[in-house]
Amino acid sequence: QVQLVESGGGLVQAGGSLTLSCAASGRAFNMYTMAWFRAAPGKEREFVAKISRSAVRSNYGDSVKGRFTISRDNGKNAVYLQMNVLKPEDTAVYYCAAAFSAEAEIPGDFASWGQGTQVTVSS
Repeated sequence: QVQLVESGGGLVQAGGSLTLSCAASGRAFNMYTMAWFRAAPGKEREFVAKISRSAVRSNYGDSVKGRFTISRDNGKNAVYLQMNVLKPEDTAVYYCAAAFSAEAEIPGDFASWGQGTQVTVSS
């Protein structure tokens, strides 16, 4: 399995930008489908974005399409989430996750998780 550590969260005003990073340790990072999820207080974990092993394909949740961009650097064992035009409703703990399957989509499909990083967007 791969171990994941997120960073880059913080407090930002609405309309601002933030970039999250996820550092992976372990072998064969380029064999994992990587994703970002988020969890707001009192809400279920929500899919944010997913990127394929070779970064050829990416998918986004409807609420972040056009504002967020997922990317990865297999040479650095890292995945990123560029978040633009942030809204108060983006406030949540953001989690990085890894799965062997290219079809992974729901939280249960992902075997490895980071501890999360808090993003707070003020209005």
